[in-house]
Amino acid sequence: MSIYDSLNPEQYEAVCHYEGPLLILAGAGSGKTRVLTHRIAWLMEEKGIDPWHIMAITFTNKAAAEMRDRVNRMLDGEAQRAWVMTFHSTCVRILRRYIDRIGYSTNFTIYDADDQKSVVREICKRLKIDTKMYKERMFMSMISSAKDELISPEEYAAKAQSDFRLKKVAEVYEEYQRQLHSCNALDFDDLIGKTVELFQSCPDVLDYYQERFRFIMVDEYQDTNTAQFKLVSLLASKYGNLCVVGDDDQSIYKFRGANIGNILNFEHFFPDAKVIRLEQNYRSTQNILDAANEVISHNKGRKSKRLWTANGEGDRVKFRQFMNAFEEAEYVSGIINGQVSRGAWKYGDCAVLYRTNAQSRMFEEKFLLANIPYKIVGGVNFYARKEIKDVLAYLKTIANAEDDLAVRRIINVPKRGIGATTISRVQEYAIAHDASFYNALRVAETIPGIGKSVMKLQNFVQMIQTFRSKEEFFSVKELIEDVLEVTGYIRELEAEGTEEAQERIDNIDELLNKAAAYDESQENETHSLGGFLEEVALVADIDDLEEDPDHVLMMTLHSAKGLEFPVVFLVGMEDGTFPSYMSIASEDPLDLEEERRLCYVGITRAMKKLYLTAARQRMVRGEVHYSRVSRFIDDIPKNLLQEEDQTAAKKERTWEKTVTPYQQARETFKAKVFAPQQFQVKKAQGLEYTAGDRVRHIKFGEGTVKEIVEGGRDYEVTVEFDRVGVKKMFASFARLVKAD
Repeated sequence: MSIYDSLNPEQYEAVCHYEGPLLILAGAGSGKTRVLTHRIAWLMEEKGIDPWHIMAITFTNKAAAEMRDRVNRMLDGEAQRAWVMTFHSTCVRILRRYIDRIGYSTNFTIYDADDQKSVVREICKRLKIDTKMYKERMFMSMISSAKDELISPEEYAAKAQSDFRLKKVAEVYEEYQRQLHSCNALDFDDLIGKTVELFQSCPDVLDYYQERFRFIMVDEYQDTNTAQFKLVSLLASKYGNLCVVGDDDQSIYKFRGANIGNILNFEHFFPDAKVIRLEQNYRSTQNILDAANEVISHNKGRKSKRLWTANGEGDRVKFRQFMNAFEEAEYVSGIINGQVSRGAWKYGDCAVLYRTNAQSRMFEEKFLLANIPYKIVGGVNFYARKEIKDVLAYLKTIANAEDDLAVRRIINVPKRGIGATTISRVQEYAIAHDASFYNALRVAETIPGIGKSVMKLQNFVQMIQTFRSKEEFFSVKELIEDVLEVTGYIRELEAEGTEEAQERIDNIDELLNKAAAYDESQENETHSLGGFLEEVALVADIDDLEEDPDHVLMMTLHSAKGLEFPVVFLVGMEDGTFPSYMSIASEDPLDLEEERRLCYVGITRAMKKLYLTAARQRMVRGEVHYSRVSRFIDDIPKNLLQEEDQTAAKKERTWEKTVTPYQQARETFKAKVFAPQQFQVKKAQGLEYTAGDRVRHIKFGEGTVKEIVEGGRDYEVTVEFDRVGVKKMFASFARLVKAD
């Protein structure tokens, strides 16, 4: 039996295409890797092509190794001389041999992200650029984007014209490239860009590699950027034997520089190209595929294809809409535990997919309470993320300044110019005097060798003391917001202007949601900062649990590409969450089309069962936002959906009707207290309550106003609270609300 007998007709046609450009449109789960490996084997076995003349380019080392191993197994190791490697590995091998032709030495160094940041930081110092306003990561991101598009520093400067920010980037870019060249170094973007430059400036080198690689194959072609397109176009321009495999419907990396136009316009760039569509899916049931087909059909910028399968119709896609995210997470954990306890599923069969990493928090907490083992792919557990640990360290310092670990973590976060030497001297003083690190900071002027850093340490202590004075009057959410505002933590992330920074901001917003839920909970009578930190600590302790090999996988939709699971929960299906607010509000319709492709990727990860869930209301920065069901749900015909049954809907309506007067009052209160505002002591024109009135405080509950004394800058209010007794407070801090 031939190794090609197992291929379907379209796969076989693609494998046996010999000469000329070929575009293989490989739908999700259609066996594209199989086609590529069989094509390499076919060229060698049936056409007698020397493996020396074959190149296959992938995006990851893992994919390259898998492809190489498959071909070698088919041909008993005969494929060793073929180049099967990533774009970057390919370019390194070429440059190590010929980069001296364009002014570098062949023993060049490759700079990683930390090296790049060090170079950019030094350049910013030299050019007197304020890195508080223009972050190093912002420069790195924009320079990388320029290199993806093969834009030189000179071209960038010309395009910047009168745009002050872009002119700054152009200055740094020019100096950055000069610095790298003087150090005989390249960054990862240069590996491809310099190879293109080499080919364009040295025709003999290009001709050598064109002769060497007469048959070129590129995997995941929809994810290529402009520089990668130019590279393979140059290599294939002599013989035209370029075979690219990809799926325009799975192009989801625009933010990394991927240019979907490379695959959509392939026939324009190569007019005699043959196009073969792989539409038979080997992964999913037909109902799941029909849902995916209907969603993606609403995109205009795509090549038509419709997935089908011989796997059978399968279950309908289940859709549930809940009142809030709490119920959504409770439902998912309940379904998983129920099916596992009945022996129908294993935990490892299940994946929870979401649009952003910040959405994992609610599911992590629910899974922990339900004893469901889980693992987060492509990220870390919510409470282990740097930005979350930073904010919690501030809260721990406010609640307990004796926590040396917390104080040391944040003393220079965001950067305050407090160096390692200063911190070391404070630590030595604390140990010598048997004092806490924070108490040593309070007497910084007595520590030998501190010098000019005294003022910086004193400012830090004063800031923490101010936060501590507000703890009694602020809710946990308000306290976090105050910390973020005073320290400028969010502003520093915004200044980076990168996807990673935005994701960190989203995570902090989710922590605010947690704080708001804690403040609002009727079960927490004291609503203290210490209580909040205890609650978080119990959840964060998940990191210390022994990992179960059979676990639910949780990941973003971007991380899920290329994977498959028997059961998929695609959560957060509301407009504003998925698709995101940014894509909905964008003036570029292509942004929404990319979100729809992301939805298509999520749906087609499911093999047997697919659950879609949405919430009517969701916390955003600690405030309740109401959302309509995602437009992507609307794209799916009703006959493919199994929607919420009447019993569950009735139960949900009953829940809405039985809202207590206390809850209604809390909603009213929240609408006033949680309105975004920067804290400042500002005397009001007047108060809405007088002595004798009943008022409500976010932490102390209800009480009776005993006395109001008007001062020059504020009102001093004395209140006898029902639960905690008499408290004196300033009106601007207390934010009392007259009780109904």
